[in-house]
Amino acid sequence: MGLFGEIKEDFLNVYRNDPALNSKLDFIFNYPGVWAIAWYRVAHRLHKANFKRLSRMIMGVNHIVTNIDIHPAAVIGPRVFIDHGTGVVIGETSVIESDVLIYQGVTLGGVSLVQGKRHPTIKKGVVIGAGAKILGNITIGEYSKIGANSVVVREVPDCSTAIGIPAHVIEKGRCKDPFMHNLLPDINKEMFEYLLKRVAILEHILVVDNKNVLEKDLELENIYESFIKAMKS
Repeated sequence: MGLFGEIKEDFLNVYRNDPALNSKLDFIFNYPGVWAIAWYRVAHRLHKANFKRLSRMIMGVNHIVTNIDIHPAAVIGPRVFIDHGTGVVIGETSVIESDVLIYQGVTLGGVSLVQGKRHPTIKKGVVIGAGAKILGNITIGEYSKIGANSVVVREVPDCSTAIGIPAHVIEKGRCKDPFMHNLLPDINKEMFEYLLKRVAILEHILVVDNKNVLEKDLELENIYESFIKAMKS
């Protein structure tokens, strides 16, 4: 497919997948992610043709206009949609396959200063939630989902959902389900609830089995408080 064919497909992909798009005017002024991808297509062709400085200049201007930073050497497949787009960063050796959905604030970053492949590979059909950071030369499997604000530093299998800091895979084998952000579990909340219940059980055991110890502990607390008051006066 030629350059203009790729750009046209990117444009049509928005009409197919975004119910918020109501008019061509909206498309022109409210979809920086689409325009960033369009300018990337041009810059990437120039970069491959060894016009590297010109390609970096184009993407520099694009960054200023759209607030989306894409290195022209990155490889981005067809029908990749950056929704909203503000703050998205796609590093030099990133590879993004077809039909990937990326929300605002996502970073595909590197963790090494060594030359070579140091950015993520995002396979077909992946959805990356807002603010997620995918770091290093790792692969996110086909049709996987990355929860908002997750930090992914390990590979994610196909058809999986990963959330958290660092991200953990919480579901496998669900390829075609929609990505319902509001249904993702809150791992930290569940852990705190577990700890609170565990502490309550232990306190109950102490109260039932160690009443004398608790009474003596209370006496010591009263003595300590009296001592503190005496020191202050």
